[in-house]
Amino acid sequence: MSWIQWAVRPPSYKPVVDEFAAAIRRGELTPGTRLPTHRDLARERHIALATATRVYAELAALGLVVGERGRGTFVRDQSGFAGLTASRDLPVPRIADLSFAQPPADEPPDHLRRALRDLSTSGDLASLTRQQPPGGRRHERAAVATHLLDRGIDTAPANVVLTCGAQHALDTALRATTRPGDVLAADALTYPGLKLLAAAHHLELAPVPVTATGPDLDALDRLCRTRRVRAVYTIPTLHNPLGWVLDRATRERLVGLAREHDLLIVEDGTYAFLDPAAPSPVHALAPERTCYVSSLSKNLAGGLRFGFAVVPDGLVPAFTTSLRSSTWGVAGLVSALATRWLADGTVARLEQRLRADARARQAIARTALAGLDTAAHPASCFTWLRLAPHLRADRVAAALARVGVLVSTGDAFATDRHPPQALRLALTGPAMDDLAPVLARLRETLDAFPP
Repeated sequence: MSWIQWAVRPPSYKPVVDEFAAAIRRGELTPGTRLPTHRDLARERHIALATATRVYAELAALGLVVGERGRGTFVRDQSGFAGLTASRDLPVPRIADLSFAQPPADEPPDHLRRALRDLSTSGDLASLTRQQPPGGRRHERAAVATHLLDRGIDTAPANVVLTCGAQHALDTALRATTRPGDVLAADALTYPGLKLLAAAHHLELAPVPVTATGPDLDALDRLCRTRRVRAVYTIPTLHNPLGWVLDRATRERLVGLAREHDLLIVEDGTYAFLDPAAPSPVHALAPERTCYVSSLSKNLAGGLRFGFAVVPDGLVPAFTTSLRSSTWGVAGLVSALATRWLADGTVARLEQRLRADARARQAIARTALAGLDTAAHPASCFTWLRLAPHLRADRVAAALARVGVLVSTGDAFATDRHPPQALRLALTGPAMDDLAPVLARLRETLDAFPP
């Protein structure tokens, strides 16, 4: 063999990967099939153990298999109804969407009609069509700063940056404060949008193990002592997806670790409005190193795309540059509507209604899912459902899709290599009267799987 032939010869694991991939795609290895252990595969194929591990890593990267801690490697369901980018085209008419949390749309948006009518007679409409300054006009930043006083955040308007939703605020924060290759610590189960942004910005997501009441801060401390961690992302109030509310002592310890290890804190307050009794935001404890991001998507309208970040003094210029390099800022009409609703009490009124709605839905879910392994806060708008040992989330999601119900699976939220066999159920999708029957159908689908 010439050196050229040797140089282009495929790695030894590639033929094994191709063989497994072809068998899965032809249906010869059906969803749920348990594959040989790494050691058994190495022995059967006469390859090194490290090579066998690489085979399964390649198959997992292709989305064909999933490794389950303590159980082995299984062929994934390929129907497309599980994971971070699950299909929304169901094979039957849709009955309910439990995969996406948004404000219930059970009343006509009279506040929108009134606001548009008032804006049309308010004078200088042309100003709303002009290019707005990056980060928003001063009076609109001031409206958000006033709104945040009820959240326990006292900040100057100059430290408020307006964005096109919370995801844009989070993107702006990461763009302004990190560089490719930086380590970003996040809970082992967290908001899926963070995973998308970490990949887009070439950041290394370092998972922090979770407990029933919050992140394992001892583990975060050990991580920071062995790695140069740039920032930590946290959802201290009504965590997505686990629903916890961190107590004040835990928030104070997180701040202490951030100061000890010089971490930037990125605090997501998207759902904090649902629990006004929660302790003060982390930002209130460490405003000098915390970027607080939120929006009006979950308390007003998901399609409004109005968000904001509260930024430490020294980072405001970097945030402004980051905005200029992306969307520049919020559309004038959107910011005018949003800040009008903040000022006239519309947001406060809708938040009060949504708090009552979320608690009522949680009560329904507790009854409908009694006896199952769930985690939820009484004020949260979603429930985390851990599946029985014989169930796999991808197969359950596909079975539910066949009866018209969409769910989110645990791997959408996992930042480590071993996603839990679990579902996140967003309770705000169905109408209130439909929620109990939908959850009963979900339970029937689970019961139909053989033990």
